[in-house]
Amino acid sequence: MRNVLAAVVWLLAAAAPAEIIDRILAVVDGAIIMQSDVAAAVRLSMVPATSAADPIPAALDALIERRLILEEVDRYAPPDPADADIDRRVSEIRTRAGARFDTVLLESGLSVEQLRRQVRDDLRIESYLQQRFGAMQPSDDEIAQYYREHQAAFTRDGTVAPLDAVRERVRGALIADRRSATIRDWITGLRRRANVNVLPR
Repeated sequence: MRNVLAAVVWLLAAAAPAEIIDRILAVVDGAIIMQSDVAAAVRLSMVPATSAADPIPAALDALIERRLILEEVDRYAPPDPADADIDRRVSEIRTRAGARFDTVLLESGLSVEQLRRQVRDDLRIESYLQQRFGAMQPSDDEIAQYYREHQAAFTRDGTVAPLDAVRERVRGALIADRRSATIRDWITGLRRRANVNVLPR
């Protein structure tokens, strides 16, 4: 009887579905993005924050775009960032994560060296985007038009600051908006040409 009971228990255990500890969420031109990759990016604040109840879709989208941009970066091979810059960024990530840092790495199967490689690529992306999209110099007329269209951003205590007093702020905001829109259009084109397969969760 004991042997029969043991056999039944073994059969039930064998028939039980295996626990899923990771899964593929997307494939971008053959590169795989795992659930653990997305979870680590969220928990280490390596993707933009979102107010959504479920941060995974937005984080996955950010990692897909990162992969597409990195393909372009690798094609043009900008110089590697300095080790000191990588150290500084890793330190910032560690500080944000606080006491959870080592736990997040362990649960994500991510080593410090792998994190450093990710940071290296992030810095290469930033350098590439700055080099490609950084030279945007608006004219005085464009600055004045942006100021008129966004006066709420330059209003304090109900009073709009004179353009001459905030010209550099206006110029910076205009450049940032244009750069963001240009990069967004560029990424849309990259995604249109790429083979991106997002799997159901």
